[in-house]
Amino acid sequence: MSTRSEARPITLSIAAVERDTGLTKDTLRIWERRYGFPAPDRNALAERFYPLEQVEKLRVIKRLLDAGHRPGQIVSQPVDALLRLSDGSAAVAAPRGDLGQPDLRTYVDLVRAHDVDGLRRQLAQAQLQLGLGRFIIDVVSPLNTLIGDTWMRGHLEVFEEHLYTESIHVLLRQAISTVPGPEPASQPRVLLTTFPHEPHGLGLLMAEPLFLLEGCRCLSLGVQTPIWDIVLAAKSQRADIVALSFSSMLTPTAVTTGLAELREKLPPSIEIWAGGSAPVLQRRPLAGVTALAALGAIAGETRRWRVQHG
Repeated sequence: MSTRSEARPITLSIAAVERDTGLTKDTLRIWERRYGFPAPDRNALAERFYPLEQVEKLRVIKRLLDAGHRPGQIVSQPVDALLRLSDGSAAVAAPRGDLGQPDLRTYVDLVRAHDVDGLRRQLAQAQLQLGLGRFIIDVVSPLNTLIGDTWMRGHLEVFEEHLYTESIHVLLRQAISTVPGPEPASQPRVLLTTFPHEPHGLGLLMAEPLFLLEGCRCLSLGVQTPIWDIVLAAKSQRADIVALSFSSMLTPTAVTTGLAELREKLPPSIEIWAGGSAPVLQRRPLAGVTALAALGAIAGETRRWRVQHG
């Protein structure tokens, strides 16, 4: 369970707040002038430093923005009101899986108890019982959402969320190593990565085994690959598809301009598939980019590709 001491004087620099919340420095400065929040302290060099309680409120605000709320409606509200709003507009179901799978909150309880071995054991059992594909779609994907919302409401510490994420990373890397490799000539050839300033790689790690299960050849570049290097890698590896994962870390403008630039630089024969939790992917469809609404769409889009290129 949480061991935070409310007495410790923790502050974060503006760069750390940007990294931790996904809100840009410019946004933080604009809100400070326009709404009077956040209200950072200043050091002798006039550099901004943000108290921890303000950073936690900013995390809640960011999640509400991702859910469709406007800054002018929420930034000035007290954090208790924001949490109530979050509970009302983004309530998370914790479904019980079939085949005897536990309620998803069982996994959250293990995280809060810091029982890493128990968490990994329960997740591994679910994977064996459901199969890798269903495990990712029916357990890991909704569990990520539940963990994120639990953290947003202040019921998980950052380090506890990291314990969970690392456990999923370990489990999925092990699972990927057990998937039989495709034939050398198998298609499509899929290049997986994220844009610069997108450090979250869990979406890539969830997508890769789903592509492998569909018989695709995969090459992952990891996270934060410069756009021109994505182009060079796609050409050198003769990729048929560049698959990109987005969290809510990047601004909508960064997502759309980056995708437009990549589309312009890649040959038309190489498709771009984009998925993840960035709302702009569904709100502003881009010509020449296939937006995946969910991980489960990978199978259908792969079949569509094979029909078109058969």
